[in-house]
Amino acid sequence: QVQLVESGGGLVQAGGSLRLSCVTSERFLANYGKAWFRQAPGKEREFVAVIDWSGSMTYYADSVKGRFTISRDNAKNTVYLQMNSLKLEDTAVYYCAAARAAYSDSTQYNYWGQGTQVTVSS
Repeated sequence: QVQLVESGGGLVQAGGSLRLSCVTSERFLANYGKAWFRQAPGKEREFVAVIDWSGSMTYYADSVKGRFTISRDNAKNTVYLQMNSLKLEDTAVYYCAAARAAYSDSTQYNYWGQGTQVTVSS
């Protein structure tokens, strides 16, 4: 079973920062696009950010643009999400996902992590 494992979530005050990591031991995913999605209670899963296999292309949801940064280290099979200036509405379970290309559509992703909780408090 393909595994993507997220870490780095937690409780942070509004205005603070967190860095999420997503690592996989599956070497074939090294050349896949990687994305972060999130799901808040009672809401649909939504796109956050995506990065192509080389790291040269990134794309963000408008709600996080300028605050979040996605990056990857292919030598470590890891993708990161640096989250700054966190807001209450960023509270959600954050999931990383992998697909053959860099999509913002969650239905294009076949491989998912288990999620990590991010809670932003006032």
